[in-house]
Amino acid sequence: MSARVTTTVAELRELIDSGQPPVLLDVRWALGDPHGRDHYEAAHIPGAVYVDLDRELAGPPSPEDGRHPLPDLADLQVAARSWGLKEGRPVVVYDDLGNTAAARAWWLLRWAGVPEVTLLDGALGAWRAAGLPLESAPAATEPAANAPDPEPGDVVLRPGGLPVTDADGAAQLAVNGLLLDARAGERYRGEQEPVDPRAGHIPGAVSAPTGENLAADGTFLPPEELRKRFEDRGAGEAAVIGVYCGSGVTAAHQIAALAIAGFDATLFPGSWSAWSADPARPAATGSLPS
Repeated sequence: MSARVTTTVAELRELIDSGQPPVLLDVRWALGDPHGRDHYEAAHIPGAVYVDLDRELAGPPSPEDGRHPLPDLADLQVAARSWGLKEGRPVVVYDDLGNTAAARAWWLLRWAGVPEVTLLDGALGAWRAAGLPLESAPAATEPAANAPDPEPGDVVLRPGGLPVTDADGAAQLAVNGLLLDARAGERYRGEQEPVDPRAGHIPGAVSAPTGENLAADGTFLPPEELRKRFEDRGAGEAAVIGVYCGSGVTAAHQIAALAIAGFDATLFPGSWSAWSADPARPAATGSLPS
């Protein structure tokens, strides 16, 4: 993956002021928080369009495919056009959680062949810290006169821009490559499991919590630090790297961090939510891969 991964706040401000702003997507979502649209309506970067992760960036959940399976391509294209995506127009995505949710939109659009998609480094927190303006939108039940109303886009999505794997492929990566588990350490170790059927991790997977990709201010660590982080977990020796998390959301953030570090990686979209729902799949616990 050679395309740039992030856009700084200063660069975004310059693009907005240029009169040729990118499509700006607000992916406000967090596990256990169903109020993403409310947060967006309270305050967002001017011109940003709200994206619903559960409805627009995922298909219907199932035990076989997990809590956030990849959406149908036709549905994703309809959604992307409603956000105003046009051929040749860059896209910048952000959230208010260190881009751990926004990375799902970044990954999906890259997978679907959109070449210029970047994450706002530092997410909404960096925009706020810079003292830059925010705007609000009326509630969904009120007239939307002041809400962003993007001109419909014409983007044509084509799958295959980034690699994916299934449960069998993930199991093979854990043996023959490097499979990274992007969840928090306590979930990897099996000490707690708040949402999925079983606790633990895929046997052979290596723990690499997504939060450790970020500096204290919510921006990505420098490339050299990220590279060392992943090399310490075996990335330099692995022919193929795969990533999973709970449901294929924060794993996309890990893939973004790997790209910054100079590594390509494959996503297992079903992740632990699909793996743990299959009683035939083994689960390991503890701090070691197996």
